[in-house]
Amino acid sequence: MRTFARWWGRGGGGGGLLSLRAGVLLLLIPPCLLALQLLVVGSRLPGAARAWVGVEQRDGAVAFSVISIEPGRIPRQWGAQSMRPVVEEEVEVDEGARAYEDENEMHSRQVRPRALKLQPWAAGKPSFTAELNRVVTYIERPQMNCSVVLSPGQGQATRRPAAPAQWLLCADDWLLPAAGTSCVAYSFSMDGGDAGFVKTVLGLGCEVHSFDPSNSNASGGHLGNSLASNHGDGGVVSHHKMWLEWRALKKRKHKTRGNLGSVSQTLADIMAALGHHTVHFLYADLLSAEWRVFQNWIETGILQSVHHLVATVHLQWAGFEVDGGDEEVLRYWFSVLRGLQAPGLKLVHSSAGEGHSVLKQTVANAHSSYTLSWVNTQR
Repeated sequence: MRTFARWWGRGGGGGGLLSLRAGVLLLLIPPCLLALQLLVVGSRLPGAARAWVGVEQRDGAVAFSVISIEPGRIPRQWGAQSMRPVVEEEVEVDEGARAYEDENEMHSRQVRPRALKLQPWAAGKPSFTAELNRVVTYIERPQMNCSVVLSPGQGQATRRPAAPAQWLLCADDWLLPAAGTSCVAYSFSMDGGDAGFVKTVLGLGCEVHSFDPSNSNASGGHLGNSLASNHGDGGVVSHHKMWLEWRALKKRKHKTRGNLGSVSQTLADIMAALGHHTVHFLYADLLSAEWRVFQNWIETGILQSVHHLVATVHLQWAGFEVDGGDEEVLRYWFSVLRGLQAPGLKLVHSSAGEGHSVLKQTVANAHSSYTLSWVNTQR
């Protein structure tokens, strides 16, 4: 907001902003004091607004100009029209979690990296049964109902799919990219299980990037680890011989767009190299690497840039670089799942896989894997 106003010492003309009497009173005030008063008023404007005051001589009369009044940043609150919360934090961030600028806009908010919070024991002490029940209950209980959904391979939203679906995308208007805007989708899969996902997001006109460290699914688009992008090219799939890195971020040189030089990178670095500040749809079947990858996403804050997340979690064994006894692993898994809520992700769908093996134990009330669908309600 920029406001201009002038008070002229001559006060001539009935169209002036102040009456002649007010103009005379202004002339009686020493210029320095009046300028100081305007600065004080400006400093008291809402949102730490700032005012700049100019003082000049014009034909022997003193002229004061409020050059501009600009409000400082005001935290966004509940929107009168959207009726959904928007979280905004403006803080210093690690390089791996920096905001990204695309061709049309600058990412308007930055997020604070946070350490994963380990949840208390479910029963107050280590217990395999209590920890497992807590994990399974959390996985099988959706946190949000969607009025309309998109299911695998379908480009048309429906109220509910006719048959049980492996995953669902919330298709409420306020949760999908606005018509006429760009749409970005990432898929991380090595077994071709993402075919339905790719078909659905292609039907939405998204720019799609498929990541697979093998050559088996590289049937078209770009193949390699340089991340050459089809930026803005909706309806086309770019294939990348690359996988997700989950280890703690280290100090590294800034990665320029399209230049990573490694087959394994964090989601933050991949987005930066492709010039994306938002991923509207993300699919991930990471074959037991998901727990450490999720932890990386939580701790870097990158999940605030992901709108829809579909991921498979594997329970047969602890996962890559996950150590500890069975009770400790289950407690860690639950802590990760709870950590996904912090950036605004809500579980909307859960689909059980085959088998009943959890941490190499056969259990009747749990499955070996689940495909989970989340939507971000705080973006």
